[in-house]
Amino acid sequence: MDIIFGIILPVFGTLGLGYVAARCGVFDEAANRGLSLFVFNFALPLMLFRAIARAELPEAMPWGYLLSYYIGAFAVFGLAMLAGRMLFGRRLDEQAVLGLGAGFSNTGMLGIPLVMTAYGPSAALPLFVMIACHSLLMLPPATALIEAARGGQQSAVATLLKLGKSVLATPIIWGLSCGLAFALSGMPLPGPVDAVAGGLGAAATPCALFALGASLTRYSLGGNLREPLVLVALKTVMLPLLVWLLATQVFEVPPLWVATGVLLAALPAGITPYLFAQRYNVCQSAVASAVFLSTLLSVLTLTVLLFLLRP
Repeated sequence: MDIIFGIILPVFGTLGLGYVAARCGVFDEAANRGLSLFVFNFALPLMLFRAIARAELPEAMPWGYLLSYYIGAFAVFGLAMLAGRMLFGRRLDEQAVLGLGAGFSNTGMLGIPLVMTAYGPSAALPLFVMIACHSLLMLPPATALIEAARGGQQSAVATLLKLGKSVLATPIIWGLSCGLAFALSGMPLPGPVDAVAGGLGAAATPCALFALGASLTRYSLGGNLREPLVLVALKTVMLPLLVWLLATQVFEVPPLWVATGVLLAALPAGITPYLFAQRYNVCQSAVASAVFLSTLLSVLTLTVLLFLLRP
């Protein structure tokens, strides 16, 4: 019951409150944009900065953690592409967007608050490792496939450089990197810095969840649900199962890192795949439905996982 009342109800209750507020019109799009900017540019970076700066670093990086997650993610990416081709007759560019919809987790708005609530500051380091690699590893293959299918002229190197610049300009990455610098140096955080980071960072979890709930009003279920259901099954069931099997049966990964990786893998589809679908004007209805449906179902799937992966 502690998991339900201590983690699930606070997390999804806040998310639901944001959804209801936006749906009722008392929290409009401009307000949500302002709150989201505060979360991404200040609250989340400062929360992670403080947590990493005070973390005890491992003697060696558990590479099996990254391999477990990304072997699983790309396996699911490939399965979604195969399903798109064999079951739904999708073109290569459409298959790539579907693959991203099945393999790309909502690590920012839901993953960080959920993991930090469930496992506390000790989970900041595995979170840092995953967030630092997530977009950089998942987005270039999808972009390359789409560009190749459309005869794009942009080279893979140019795409990777553009993405790298985008990642390096992300405030969350700067917060994590500065925190890591403090942790490596062994220096304690100055009192005023710690107070500011602690105060603003405390707002990160509720604000991120409220903003995510409000943003869900942009998505809805539409069209044939067979395709979104396949993506949701791959994202919320197959991916965490593969990550768990790899992390526990193939690689030697510390228990906290296993729990963090599996929980991140089980997160609903991120908003990024929908932005790709919009940008390239493909599979918008299927991906929007997958984002909305996977977020709803994650209340159940994440609850089960948190019981299985007790802190």
